[in-house]
Amino acid sequence: MALPTIRHVSIVFYPILAAFGVPANLLTMVVLFRGNCGLSKCISLYMAFMAMADLLVMIVSVIAYHIVMYQFPKSFLSYTSVCKFVLYFNSTSLQTSVWYTVLFTADRFVAICFQKLKMKYCTARTAVAGIITVSLLMHLQNVPYLLEYKPVRVVNGIQWGSQPSSWFLTSLVGVAFSFLQSILTVILPFVLITLFNCLTVRRILLASKLRRGLRGHSSQTQKDPKMESRRKSIILLFSVSGSFILLWLTAAVSFLTTRLTATAHYDGDYTDSAYVATEAGDMLMYLSSCTNACIYTATQAKFREELRLVLKYPWTLFLKLVTKHG
Repeated sequence: MALPTIRHVSIVFYPILAAFGVPANLLTMVVLFRGNCGLSKCISLYMAFMAMADLLVMIVSVIAYHIVMYQFPKSFLSYTSVCKFVLYFNSTSLQTSVWYTVLFTADRFVAICFQKLKMKYCTARTAVAGIITVSLLMHLQNVPYLLEYKPVRVVNGIQWGSQPSSWFLTSLVGVAFSFLQSILTVILPFVLITLFNCLTVRRILLASKLRRGLRGHSSQTQKDPKMESRRKSIILLFSVSGSFILLWLTAAVSFLTTRLTATAHYDGDYTDSAYVATEAGDMLMYLSSCTNACIYTATQAKFREELRLVLKYPWTLFLKLVTKHG
């Protein structure tokens, strides 16, 4: 039977995504950890760990899960013991990436809207504490992936595949776990990031109106040093969070119209509209894990400079070695 169009699209989409996303996030990590981008320490930490989490999403969720396990079902990743770890890290890496974005958005929200709390909250120490807390919580709440999954089949004593046990699917614990996964991965982060951005926009509009009134002319506001110093931070915030909202919108709507209405089962019909919407939402959701590198390059001049230095370094080192031994 011929594959449906959405499956053909996904077969092509995920390898292209991985080919771009892995080097893009790796380079972003290197540039940000160098700490020469002119950003505050807490922003650099959030952005660096967001890139690290996105890199794990590319490796585990895109390459291991959607490419190798789907295209090569007899690979070692399909052994039950390995498969459970892939499922565990697939969920953990995605949730960690999402919640790092929430932390970044919350940090910028506080910095812009609550100046008195900025010095206390928007620090490297708070960033590290938030990153560690989110990482631990996401790893702990995904433990059922390691405990409650069983093999799909056993061939010559070797366990293949992984599926939740029947009692887990029908039990209150299993239903609660599935619902919690969807809430923590899609709905709650989407709502929080949208809320933080709406409140931030409201604050900016009120502040701009007030400052225009104090200075008398809107043309002079453009020369306001304080507003200029905040402009790049605001552009960065809205670019990162706005990209997240747009790319996760389909996944959020799909969740609300399928799982919450008990229509998430397709019975093998890959042309079903709910299945197509879910698959499209997943592809856009994973795409969001490689857009930040493009955003940083487009909006941050010092990031572009550092990126050029990092890209030129191997060639510079090679030329030095050739010259030295030539």
